[in-house]
Amino acid sequence: MPALIAGVAEPLLSTTDLAIVGNIEHNATESIAAIGIVGAFLSMLIWVFGQTRSGISSIVSQYLGANKLNEIKSLPAQAIVIVLGVSALILGLSYPFAKEIFELYNASGTILDYSVEYYKIRVFGFPFTLFTIAIFGTFRGLQNTYYPMLIALVGTFINIGLDIVLVYGIEGFIPAMYIQGAAYASVVAQVVMALISAVLLLKKTDISLRFSLPFNAEIPKFIVMVLNLFVRTIALNVALYFGTSYATDYGDAYIAAYTIGFNLWLTGAFMIDGYSSAGNILSGKLLGAKAYKTLVILGNRLITYGFLFGLLLAVVGFVLYEFIGKVFTKEPEVLQQFYNTFWIILIMQPVCSIAFIYDGMFKGMGEMKYLRNVLLLATGLVFIPTLLFFDSLDYKLYAIWIAFFLWMIARGTPLIVKFRRKFLPLAQKT
Repeated sequence: MPALIAGVAEPLLSTTDLAIVGNIEHNATESIAAIGIVGAFLSMLIWVFGQTRSGISSIVSQYLGANKLNEIKSLPAQAIVIVLGVSALILGLSYPFAKEIFELYNASGTILDYSVEYYKIRVFGFPFTLFTIAIFGTFRGLQNTYYPMLIALVGTFINIGLDIVLVYGIEGFIPAMYIQGAAYASVVAQVVMALISAVLLLKKTDISLRFSLPFNAEIPKFIVMVLNLFVRTIALNVALYFGTSYATDYGDAYIAAYTIGFNLWLTGAFMIDGYSSAGNILSGKLLGAKAYKTLVILGNRLITYGFLFGLLLAVVGFVLYEFIGKVFTKEPEVLQQFYNTFWIILIMQPVCSIAFIYDGMFKGMGEMKYLRNVLLLATGLVFIPTLLFFDSLDYKLYAIWIAFFLWMIARGTPLIVKFRRKFLPLAQKT
Protein backbone atom coordinates (compact mmCIF):
# COMPACT_ATOMS: atom_id res chain seq x y z
CA MET A 1 0.00 0.00 0.00
CA PRO A 2 2.76 2.55 0.73
CA ALA A 3 4.37 1.75 -2.63
CA LEU A 4 1.00 2.19 -4.34
CA ILE A 5 0.48 5.60 -2.70
CA ALA A 6 4.03 6.66 -3.61
CA GLY A 7 3.34 5.49 -7.14
CA VAL A 8 0.30 7.75 -7.35
CA ALA A 9 2.26 10.69 -5.95
CA GLU A 10 5.16 10.53 -8.44
CA PRO A 11 3.27 11.25 -11.71
CA LEU A 12 1.19 13.92 -9.96
CA LEU A 13 4.26 16.17 -10.27
CA SER A 14 3.51 16.30 -14.01
CA THR A 15 -0.28 15.95 -14.02
CA THR A 16 -0.57 18.82 -11.52
CA ASP A 17 1.36 21.04 -13.92
CA LEU A 18 -1.02 20.01 -16.70
CA ALA A 19 -4.23 20.54 -14.73
CA ILE A 20 -3.23 23.96 -13.42
CA VAL A 21 -1.56 25.29 -16.57
CA GLY A 22 -4.36 23.87 -18.72
CA ASN A 23 -6.91 26.07 -16.96
CA ILE A 24 -5.14 29.39 -17.44
CA GLU A 25 -6.44 31.78 -20.08
CA HIS A 26 -2.95 32.47 -21.41
CA ASN A 27 -2.21 30.09 -24.34
CA ALA A 28 -3.45 27.02 -22.47
CA THR A 29 -3.32 24.60 -25.42
CA GLU A 30 0.25 25.58 -26.33
CA SER A 31 1.30 25.30 -22.67
CA ILE A 32 -0.18 21.81 -22.33
CA ALA A 33 1.55 20.75 -25.54
CA ALA A 34 4.90 22.12 -24.33
CA ILE A 35 4.63 20.35 -20.97
CA GLY A 36 3.82 17.13 -22.81
CA ILE A 37 6.80 17.38 -25.15
CA VAL A 38 9.24 18.31 -22.37
CA GLY A 39 7.68 15.66 -20.13
CA ALA A 40 8.31 13.01 -22.80
CA PHE A 41 11.99 13.98 -23.06
CA LEU A 42 12.52 14.24 -19.30
CA SER A 43 10.72 10.93 -18.78
CA MET A 44 13.16 9.40 -21.25
CA LEU A 45 16.14 10.75 -19.28
CA ILE A 46 14.71 9.73 -15.90
CA TRP A 47 13.71 6.26 -17.08
CA VAL A 48 17.07 5.70 -18.76
CA PHE A 49 19.26 6.91 -15.91
CA GLY A 50 16.84 6.12 -13.10
CA GLN A 51 17.37 2.41 -13.62
CA THR A 52 19.78 2.60 -10.69
CA ARG A 53 16.72 2.12 -8.48
CA SER A 54 16.03 -1.32 -9.92
CA GLY A 55 19.70 -2.30 -9.88
CA ILE A 56 20.22 -1.24 -6.27
CA SER A 57 16.90 -2.71 -5.13
CA SER A 58 17.61 -6.06 -6.79
CA ILE A 59 21.08 -6.46 -5.25
CA VAL A 60 20.12 -5.19 -1.78
CA SER A 61 17.00 -7.39 -1.58
CA GLN A 62 18.88 -10.52 -2.68
CA TYR A 63 21.63 -9.91 -0.11
CA LEU A 64 18.98 -9.24 2.53
CA GLY A 65 17.31 -12.57 1.70
CA ALA A 66 20.68 -14.34 1.98
CA ASN A 67 21.47 -12.55 5.31
CA LYS A 68 24.59 -10.91 3.86
CA LEU A 69 23.56 -7.25 3.91
CA ASN A 70 26.86 -6.07 5.45
CA GLU A 71 28.67 -7.07 2.27
CA ILE A 72 26.99 -4.39 0.12
CA LYS A 73 26.62 -1.40 2.49
CA SER A 74 29.07 0.66 0.42
CA LEU A 75 27.24 0.01 -2.86
CA PRO A 76 24.42 2.62 -2.69
CA ALA A 77 26.79 5.58 -2.19
CA GLN A 78 29.03 4.40 -5.03
CA ALA A 79 26.04 3.90 -7.32
CA ILE A 80 24.72 7.39 -6.48
CA VAL A 81 28.06 9.01 -7.32
CA ILE A 82 28.13 7.22 -10.68
CA VAL A 83 24.60 8.26 -11.64
CA LEU A 84 25.04 11.87 -10.47
CA GLY A 85 28.16 12.17 -12.60
CA VAL A 86 26.24 10.96 -15.63
CA SER A 87 23.29 13.28 -14.88
CA ALA A 88 25.62 16.31 -14.69
CA LEU A 89 27.02 15.36 -18.09
CA ILE A 90 23.52 15.04 -19.60
CA LEU A 91 22.46 18.39 -18.15
CA GLY A 92 25.54 20.09 -19.59
CA LEU A 93 25.02 18.57 -23.04
CA SER A 94 21.25 19.07 -23.34
CA TYR A 95 20.85 22.59 -21.92
CA PRO A 96 22.45 24.55 -24.79
CA PHE A 97 20.70 22.40 -27.42
CA ALA A 98 17.17 22.46 -25.98
CA LYS A 99 15.71 24.11 -29.08
CA GLU A 100 17.24 21.52 -31.42
CA ILE A 101 16.07 18.67 -29.16
CA PHE A 102 12.42 19.75 -29.20
CA GLU A 103 12.49 20.47 -32.92
CA LEU A 104 13.13 16.72 -33.25
CA TYR A 105 9.71 16.27 -31.58
CA ASN A 106 8.20 18.38 -34.38
CA ALA A 107 7.64 21.35 -32.04
CA SER A 108 7.55 24.78 -33.68
CA GLY A 109 6.38 28.34 -33.09
CA THR A 110 4.91 29.11 -29.67
CA ILE A 111 4.98 25.46 -28.58
CA LEU A 112 8.71 25.28 -29.30
CA ASP A 113 9.35 28.52 -27.41
CA TYR A 114 7.37 27.30 -24.40
CA SER A 115 9.10 23.90 -24.51
CA VAL A 116 12.56 25.47 -24.37
CA GLU A 117 11.49 27.89 -21.64
CA TYR A 118 9.97 25.11 -19.52
CA TYR A 119 12.84 22.67 -20.03
CA LYS A 120 15.60 25.12 -19.17
CA ILE A 121 14.10 25.38 -15.68
CA ARG A 122 12.87 21.81 -15.17
CA VAL A 123 16.19 20.22 -16.15
CA PHE A 124 17.87 21.52 -12.98
CA GLY A 125 15.68 19.17 -10.97
CA PHE A 126 17.00 16.18 -12.94
CA PRO A 127 20.07 15.36 -10.74
CA PHE A 128 17.95 15.67 -7.58
CA THR A 129 15.37 13.30 -9.05
CA LEU A 130 18.01 10.68 -9.84
CA PHE A 131 19.46 11.02 -6.34
CA THR A 132 16.02 10.43 -4.82
CA ILE A 133 15.35 7.48 -7.13
CA ALA A 134 18.61 5.81 -6.07
CA ILE A 135 17.72 6.17 -2.39
CA PHE A 136 14.23 4.82 -3.11
CA GLY A 137 15.96 1.76 -4.58
CA THR A 138 17.93 1.29 -1.35
CA PHE A 139 14.80 1.55 0.79
CA ARG A 140 12.93 -0.87 -1.45
CA GLY A 141 15.77 -3.37 -1.29
CA LEU A 142 15.48 -3.18 2.49
CA GLN A 143 11.75 -4.02 2.08
CA ASN A 144 10.80 -0.50 3.18
CA THR A 145 8.22 1.28 1.03
CA TYR A 146 6.98 3.53 3.85
CA TYR A 147 9.70 6.19 3.63
CA PRO A 148 9.50 6.50 -0.19
CA MET A 149 5.76 7.04 0.27
CA LEU A 150 6.32 9.86 2.78
CA ILE A 151 8.92 11.51 0.57
CA ALA A 152 6.73 11.29 -2.53
CA LEU A 153 3.71 12.72 -0.69
CA VAL A 154 5.69 15.67 0.68
CA GLY A 155 7.04 16.41 -2.80
CA THR A 156 3.58 16.21 -4.32
CA PHE A 157 1.98 18.59 -1.82
CA ILE A 158 4.82 21.08 -2.20
CA ASN A 159 4.49 20.91 -5.97
CA ILE A 160 0.71 21.44 -5.90
CA GLY A 161 0.96 24.38 -3.49
CA LEU A 162 3.73 26.09 -5.44
CA ASP A 163 1.98 25.40 -8.75
CA ILE A 164 -1.08 27.32 -7.60
CA VAL A 165 0.97 30.21 -6.22
CA LEU A 166 3.52 30.54 -9.03
CA VAL A 167 1.34 29.76 -12.07
CA TYR A 168 -1.59 31.98 -11.09
CA GLY A 169 0.32 34.41 -8.88
CA ILE A 170 -0.89 36.33 -5.83
CA GLU A 171 -2.10 39.80 -6.67
CA GLY A 172 0.16 42.45 -5.17
CA PHE A 173 2.79 39.92 -4.02
CA ILE A 174 3.77 37.39 -6.72
CA PRO A 175 3.18 37.91 -10.45
CA ALA A 176 1.59 35.10 -12.47
CA MET A 177 4.45 33.12 -14.03
CA TYR A 178 2.36 30.69 -16.08
CA ILE A 179 4.40 27.79 -17.50
CA GLN A 180 7.63 29.06 -15.89
CA GLY A 181 5.91 28.92 -12.50
CA ALA A 182 4.99 25.27 -13.05
CA ALA A 183 8.62 24.49 -13.86
CA TYR A 184 9.96 26.25 -10.75
CA ALA A 185 7.40 24.45 -8.57
CA SER A 186 8.58 21.06 -9.84
CA VAL A 187 12.26 21.86 -9.28
CA VAL A 188 11.70 23.01 -5.69
CA ALA A 189 9.68 19.85 -4.97
CA GLN A 190 12.46 17.67 -6.40
CA VAL A 191 15.14 19.40 -4.30
CA VAL A 192 13.10 18.98 -1.10
CA MET A 193 12.47 15.30 -1.85
CA ALA A 194 16.21 14.72 -2.34
CA LEU A 195 17.06 16.37 0.99
CA ILE A 196 14.42 14.40 2.91
CA SER A 197 15.58 11.16 1.24
CA ALA A 198 19.17 11.73 2.38
CA VAL A 199 18.15 12.55 5.95
CA LEU A 200 15.89 9.50 6.32
CA LEU A 201 18.46 7.12 4.85
CA LEU A 202 21.16 8.38 7.22
CA LYS A 203 18.90 8.50 10.29
CA LYS A 204 16.86 5.35 9.81
CA THR A 205 19.29 2.84 8.27
CA ASP A 206 22.88 1.70 8.61
CA ILE A 207 23.59 2.63 4.98
CA SER A 208 26.13 5.43 4.53
CA LEU A 209 26.14 8.07 1.79
CA ARG A 210 29.90 8.56 2.14
CA PHE A 211 31.69 7.53 -1.05
CA SER A 212 34.65 5.25 -0.47
CA LEU A 213 37.02 3.09 -2.47
CA PRO A 214 37.64 0.37 -3.47
CA PHE A 215 34.45 -0.27 -5.38
CA ASN A 216 32.13 -2.90 -3.94
CA ALA A 217 32.42 -6.37 -5.50
CA GLU A 218 28.84 -6.05 -6.78
CA ILE A 219 29.49 -2.81 -8.71
CA PRO A 220 30.35 -4.67 -11.96
CA LYS A 221 27.10 -6.66 -11.67
CA PHE A 222 25.25 -3.42 -10.90
CA ILE A 223 26.74 -1.70 -13.97
CA VAL A 224 25.82 -4.66 -16.23
CA MET A 225 22.26 -4.57 -14.86
CA VAL A 226 21.99 -0.83 -15.45
CA LEU A 227 23.48 -1.11 -18.95
CA ASN A 228 20.94 -3.78 -19.89
CA LEU A 229 18.17 -1.61 -18.48
CA PHE A 230 19.71 1.38 -20.25
CA VAL A 231 19.39 -0.35 -23.63
CA ARG A 232 15.92 -1.53 -22.69
CA THR A 233 14.83 1.96 -21.71
CA ILE A 234 16.20 3.39 -24.94
CA ALA A 235 13.84 0.98 -26.73
CA LEU A 236 11.00 2.11 -24.46
CA ASN A 237 11.71 5.74 -25.23
CA VAL A 238 11.84 5.10 -28.95
CA ALA A 239 8.15 4.20 -28.59
CA LEU A 240 7.49 7.32 -26.51
CA TYR A 241 9.38 9.49 -29.00
CA PHE A 242 7.37 8.15 -31.94
CA GLY A 243 4.13 8.67 -30.04
CA THR A 244 4.93 12.26 -29.07
CA SER A 245 6.42 13.31 -32.41
CA TYR A 246 3.52 11.86 -34.42
CA ALA A 247 0.95 13.50 -32.13
CA THR A 248 2.79 16.84 -32.43
CA ASP A 249 2.80 16.53 -36.21
CA TYR A 250 -0.99 16.04 -36.25
CA GLY A 251 -1.54 19.52 -34.78
CA ASP A 252 -1.83 21.51 -31.52
CA ALA A 253 -5.14 19.97 -30.41
CA TYR A 254 -3.81 16.45 -31.02
CA ILE A 255 -0.57 16.86 -29.04
CA ALA A 256 -2.48 18.54 -26.20
CA ALA A 257 -5.03 15.68 -26.12
CA TYR A 258 -2.25 13.08 -26.38
CA THR A 259 -0.37 14.77 -23.52
CA ILE A 260 -3.40 14.56 -21.22
CA GLY A 261 -4.01 10.93 -22.19
CA PHE A 262 -0.36 10.00 -21.84
CA ASN A 263 -0.09 11.52 -18.37
CA LEU A 264 -3.23 9.69 -17.27
CA TRP A 265 -1.75 6.48 -18.69
CA LEU A 266 1.42 7.16 -16.69
CA THR A 267 -0.63 7.83 -13.57
CA GLY A 268 -2.28 4.43 -13.96
CA ALA A 269 1.13 2.86 -14.56
CA PHE A 270 2.59 4.38 -11.41
CA MET A 271 -0.44 3.35 -9.37
CA ILE A 272 0.05 -0.21 -10.57
CA ASP A 273 3.73 0.26 -9.71
CA GLY A 274 2.75 -0.27 -6.08
CA TYR A 275 2.15 -3.94 -6.90
CA SER A 276 5.16 -3.94 -9.20
CA SER A 277 7.34 -2.64 -6.35
CA ALA A 278 6.05 -5.35 -4.04
CA GLY A 279 6.89 -7.92 -6.71
CA ASN A 280 10.30 -6.32 -7.19
CA ILE A 281 11.47 -6.31 -3.58
CA LEU A 282 9.82 -9.59 -2.53
CA SER A 283 10.94 -11.57 -5.58
CA GLY A 284 14.55 -10.51 -5.01
CA LYS A 285 14.41 -11.49 -1.36
CA LEU A 286 12.69 -14.85 -2.10
CA LEU A 287 15.16 -15.64 -4.86
CA GLY A 288 18.06 -14.86 -2.51
CA ALA A 289 16.52 -17.21 0.06
CA LYS A 290 15.79 -19.84 -2.69
CA ALA A 291 12.13 -19.91 -1.61
CA TYR A 292 10.86 -20.90 -5.07
CA LYS A 293 7.46 -22.19 -3.99
CA THR A 294 6.64 -18.91 -2.24
CA LEU A 295 7.96 -17.05 -5.30
CA VAL A 296 5.46 -18.84 -7.56
CA ILE A 297 2.62 -18.12 -5.11
CA LEU A 298 3.66 -14.45 -5.12
CA GLY A 299 3.58 -14.37 -8.94
CA ASN A 300 0.11 -15.94 -9.09
CA ARG A 301 -1.35 -13.59 -6.49
CA LEU A 302 0.12 -10.49 -8.10
CA ILE A 303 -1.45 -11.39 -11.45
CA THR A 304 -4.85 -11.55 -9.77
CA TYR A 305 -4.41 -8.38 -7.72
CA GLY A 306 -2.95 -6.46 -10.65
CA PHE A 307 -5.68 -7.50 -13.09
CA LEU A 308 -8.43 -6.55 -10.65
CA PHE A 309 -6.76 -3.23 -9.85
CA GLY A 310 -6.37 -2.45 -13.55
CA LEU A 311 -10.03 -3.32 -14.06
CA LEU A 312 -10.97 -0.96 -11.22
CA LEU A 313 -8.98 1.86 -12.84
CA ALA A 314 -10.79 1.26 -16.13
CA VAL A 315 -14.23 1.29 -14.48
CA VAL A 316 -13.49 4.51 -12.58
CA GLY A 317 -12.22 6.08 -15.80
CA PHE A 318 -15.40 5.22 -17.70
CA VAL A 319 -17.64 6.50 -14.87
CA LEU A 320 -15.74 9.83 -14.76
CA TYR A 321 -15.08 9.97 -18.52
CA GLU A 322 -16.38 13.49 -19.21
CA PHE A 323 -15.22 14.94 -15.89
CA ILE A 324 -11.60 13.80 -16.26
CA GLY A 325 -11.05 15.64 -19.53
CA LYS A 326 -12.49 18.90 -18.20
CA VAL A 327 -10.13 18.81 -15.22
CA PHE A 328 -7.25 19.48 -17.64
CA THR A 329 -8.71 21.82 -20.24
CA LYS A 330 -11.84 23.60 -21.44
CA GLU A 331 -10.68 23.79 -25.07
CA PRO A 332 -13.39 22.06 -27.20
CA GLU A 333 -11.01 20.79 -29.92
CA VAL A 334 -8.61 19.29 -27.36
CA LEU A 335 -11.46 17.66 -25.45
CA GLN A 336 -12.91 16.16 -28.62
CA GLN A 337 -9.63 14.48 -29.54
CA PHE A 338 -9.10 13.34 -25.95
CA TYR A 339 -12.55 11.79 -25.61
CA ASN A 340 -12.18 10.05 -28.99
CA THR A 341 -9.31 7.88 -27.74
CA PHE A 342 -9.41 7.87 -23.93
CA TRP A 343 -11.41 4.61 -23.96
CA ILE A 344 -8.41 2.79 -25.47
CA ILE A 345 -6.23 3.93 -22.55
CA LEU A 346 -8.84 2.65 -20.11
CA ILE A 347 -9.27 -0.83 -21.59
CA MET A 348 -5.46 -1.17 -21.62
CA GLN A 349 -5.25 -0.93 -17.83
CA PRO A 350 -5.70 -4.63 -16.87
CA VAL A 351 -3.13 -5.66 -19.50
CA CYS A 352 -0.73 -2.92 -18.37
CA SER A 353 -1.12 -4.09 -14.77
CA ILE A 354 0.12 -7.60 -15.49
CA ALA A 355 2.96 -6.39 -17.72
CA PHE A 356 4.20 -3.84 -15.16
CA ILE A 357 3.97 -6.28 -12.25
CA TYR A 358 6.02 -8.97 -13.98
CA ASP A 359 8.39 -6.29 -15.17
CA GLY A 360 9.01 -5.43 -11.51
CA MET A 361 9.45 -9.06 -10.52
CA PHE A 362 12.03 -9.70 -13.23
CA LYS A 363 13.97 -6.60 -12.15
CA GLY A 364 13.95 -7.86 -8.56
CA MET A 365 15.34 -11.21 -9.72
CA GLY A 366 18.07 -9.50 -11.74
CA GLU A 367 16.73 -10.74 -15.11
CA MET A 368 17.68 -7.49 -16.86
CA LYS A 369 18.99 -9.11 -20.05
CA TYR A 370 15.69 -10.88 -20.71
CA LEU A 371 13.74 -7.67 -20.03
CA ARG A 372 16.02 -5.87 -22.49
CA ASN A 373 15.42 -8.40 -25.26
CA VAL A 374 11.64 -8.49 -24.75
CA LEU A 375 11.29 -4.72 -25.00
CA LEU A 376 13.60 -4.45 -28.01
CA LEU A 377 11.47 -7.00 -29.86
CA ALA A 378 8.16 -5.50 -28.71
CA THR A 379 9.18 -2.03 -29.88
CA GLY A 380 10.82 -3.03 -33.16
CA LEU A 381 8.40 -5.75 -34.24
CA VAL A 382 5.10 -4.60 -32.72
CA PHE A 383 4.91 -0.92 -31.73
CA ILE A 384 6.61 0.76 -34.70
CA PRO A 385 5.01 -1.40 -37.46
CA THR A 386 1.57 -1.00 -35.86
CA LEU A 387 1.95 2.78 -35.60
CA LEU A 388 3.17 3.11 -39.19
CA PHE A 389 0.35 0.91 -40.50
CA PHE A 390 -2.51 2.71 -38.77
CA ASP A 391 -0.93 6.12 -39.39
CA SER A 392 -0.95 5.29 -43.10
CA LEU A 393 -4.72 4.82 -42.73
CA ASP A 394 -4.92 8.32 -41.18
CA TYR A 395 -6.03 6.99 -37.77
CA LYS A 396 -3.93 9.68 -36.00
CA LEU A 397 -4.29 9.35 -32.19
CA TYR A 398 -6.04 6.02 -32.64
CA ALA A 399 -2.88 4.76 -34.37
CA ILE A 400 -0.70 5.77 -31.43
CA TRP A 401 -2.87 4.23 -28.73
CA ILE A 402 -3.54 1.00 -30.65
CA ALA A 403 0.23 0.66 -31.04
CA PHE A 404 0.71 1.18 -27.30
CA PHE A 405 -1.98 -1.43 -26.52
CA LEU A 406 -0.39 -4.14 -28.66
CA TRP A 407 3.04 -3.12 -27.34
CA MET A 408 1.93 -3.79 -23.76
CA ILE A 409 0.58 -7.24 -24.73
CA ALA A 410 3.89 -8.04 -26.41
CA ARG A 411 5.78 -6.89 -23.30
CA GLY A 412 3.78 -8.84 -20.73
CA THR A 413 3.09 -12.21 -22.34
CA PRO A 414 6.73 -13.42 -22.68
CA LEU A 415 7.43 -12.53 -19.02
CA ILE A 416 4.58 -14.71 -17.74
CA VAL A 417 5.67 -17.62 -19.94
CA LYS A 418 9.34 -17.32 -18.91
CA PHE A 419 8.52 -17.03 -15.20
CA ARG A 420 6.32 -20.11 -15.14
CA ARG A 421 8.69 -22.22 -17.23
CA LYS A 422 11.64 -21.36 -14.99
CA PHE A 423 10.15 -21.44 -11.49
CA LEU A 424 7.29 -23.97 -11.59
CA PRO A 425 9.77 -26.91 -11.89
CA LEU A 426 11.98 -25.42 -9.13
CA ALA A 427 8.94 -24.95 -6.86
CA GLN A 428 7.90 -28.60 -7.35
CA LYS A 429 11.34 -29.77 -6.23
CA THR A 430 11.19 -27.87 -2.93
